[in-house]
Amino acid sequence: MPDKSFLENYSLYRKFRIDVLPRALNQWPVVSINMSCPKCKSNQTFVMNNYYWENFEYQNYPSEGVNVRLVYLCTHCQEFERLFYVKAGDDKQGAWYMKIGQFPAWEVSGDANVELLLGKHAGYYKKGLICESQGYGIGAFGYYRRIVEEVIDELLEEIADLLSGQELAAYQVALEKTKTTIVTADKIVIVKDLLPAILRPDGMNPLSALHSTLSQGLHAESDEDCLDLAENCREILVFLVNQVAASKQTAKSFTASMRKLLDKKSEKNNS
Repeated sequence: MPDKSFLENYSLYRKFRIDVLPRALNQWPVVSINMSCPKCKSNQTFVMNNYYWENFEYQNYPSEGVNVRLVYLCTHCQEFERLFYVKAGDDKQGAWYMKIGQFPAWEVSGDANVELLLGKHAGYYKKGLICESQGYGIGAFGYYRRIVEEVIDELLEEIADLLSGQELAAYQVALEKTKTTIVTADKIVIVKDLLPAILRPDGMNPLSALHSTLSQGLHAESDEDCLDLAENCREILVFLVNQVAASKQTAKSFTASMRKLLDKKSEKNNS
């Protein structure tokens, strides 16, 4: 089915894999989505306002190979509509849906904080997003991989600021070892098991995931496969950059608050 994640997040010409393609259009489930409404100037719930089979001879028209129009109406203003054009098909890897049109267009906008933190590398980030929006997986993955390769040393240095005691000592030893290689994947292998808990949501290790993603050969993959790799790489990169920055800011704010508290206590004792 064209599910919520597919409609909200997938770019054009990217295959969304499903287990089984419904035999007929009247068997396609209908889902609500949550997206931006320019009229309401906020995210709103949108509901489907037409039928999958509206341009076909009958309701149970076969699904294989069809191009379907989906009209979604904002439930708040009851005016703004989002349109999707979806193709359904089947190949050797299984059934799939693919967006072949969308209005408003898939938004090529990145995380503002990430762009700020990436600095001179933000241009690659934007180019990667543009490639994703057009289904150019190889290009998108190439740009995100380039970012990782260029910021990895700085990122690993900043992670050290989130550690203390024996954990910091062990990490610093590993950090020195990373300087003996120019291969990004090798650098990650050296330090990936020493990440602080704050960078391991639900026990998952983003550096291990990043290493796995980067280790897959760019030239051996199709655009479709590289789109998945690109998305993984981007999401991990965004998480790490944001989390490191947020953790450092939190620590800085905490230190400042504690310093003020201690200063007040000292003034009170001296008075």
